This record gives sequence, structure tokens and C-alpha cells, in this order.
Amino acid sequence: MPTDAAKSRQEPSRQEGRSGIRRENEAAILKAAEEVFAEYGFKGATTAMIAEKAGLPKANLHYYFPTKLALYRRVVDDIFRIWLQSANSFDESDDPVEALTRYINEKMDISRAHPMGSKVWANEIIHKAPVIQDYLETTLREWTDSRVAVIQRWVDDGKIAPVNPEYLLYMIWATTQHYADFGHQIATLNGGAPLSDEQFAEAKRNVVEIVLRGIGAQSGATPRPAVRSLA
Repeated sequence: MPTDAAKSRQEPSRQEGRSGIRRENEAAILKAAEEVFAEYGFKGATTAMIAEKAGLPKANLHYYFPTKLALYRRVVDDIFRIWLQSANSFDESDDPVEALTRYINEKMDISRAHPMGSKVWANEIIHKAPVIQDYLETTLREWTDSRVAVIQRWVDDGKIAPVNPEYLLYMIWATTQHYADFGHQIATLNGGAPLSDEQFAEAKRNVVEIVLRGIGAQSGATPRPAVRSLA
């Protein structure tokens, strides 16, 4: 029989093993849920479909997520949390060039890495947020207000041209999330293939430049870029 010391060594190992299995199962369920919800929406998706795609028994899915609603809200919360983290640049730098460059680049990278999560969010909003309206009225509103305050301070300090902060955010969201929500359209126009790493890097550079030029952003002593006339 194993000694008490041996048992004490085995117990953490068992716990770590169970914890690892739990993480793997949750990850598989969430990945499958993103894909199914993105394709069928909340109403059309079923936990049976998600369990099958995850390669797990339906009972296992309900062990981790008791209801379809709980799973859906977790998917929405995950993508939104990732988006929130990308906006930390607003808090870490009061330089609009640095903050917006980092924010746009990270939002573009998220669109590439988490296209299904972005599509779930887009589908929910298109249908007037029947499940997460409370989320929009609280978490999103509070977050947006905090970012608006930062952008308005840049305007007041003369660091960017006078713009409506909310409209600037809407434009950045629409542009960066386009690369997730309309990825098929982009691939079709790209000869049937997703953008290569080089093409995607170029896309990010262009989006950053267009936004910064459009708002006349300047960093420190850097002169405000001239806007070329299209006439």
C-alpha cells in the first residue's frame, strides 16, 4: 500500500490531471459553440449539435454549461473580454498615435484569430440583441463612455482634429471586424484564398494610416500628416 507521503504526492497529480481534462473539454465545447452559433444563431443552434461538433457526449456539455443560454453568453463574453483587453492601449498611453495604432492592430489580429466569435456577436446585434441587450446597456455602454472620454481629451488637447469620439469608435469597429465578419468576401476577392501574412500586415498598416491621417493625429513633436486632396 502507498505510504501517506506517496498519497500526498499522487493527489495533486490527480487534481492536475482532472483540471487539464476540464480545460480541454471546455476549450473544445467553446470552439464548437462559436462555430455552431456563428452559423445557426442562438435560436437555430442546439446543444446536441455543439456536443457532436466538440466530439463529446451531450451530458458532458451540460456538466460544464447547464443551458444553451449559459454557453451562448460565455461565448459572447469571451470575445467581448478579448476586445476590451485590446483597448488597454487607451489607458497605457495618452499618445493618440501610439494608442490607436496598438488598438487597431490588436483588433485586426483578433478578427483573424477569432473570426467565429466576432460573427456570433455580429449576428446577435443584427437581430437586435435578443439575448444580450442587457450587456449592451451596461458593460458596453460603460466601456464606450470611458473610451469616449479619452478621445475627447485628445481633441481638447489638440492632439487630434475635432471628431465625434463615438463615430470614430464605430468606424474602427466596423473596419477591423470586417476582416472577420466578411472574411469570405475578402477571400473571394483575393482569388479564393485568405489574406497571406504579408497581405494582412499590409491591410493593418493601411487601416492605421487611414484612421490616423483622417483625424490628423500627431505624436509629440511629430507634425500632423497632410491630407492629400483627391481633386
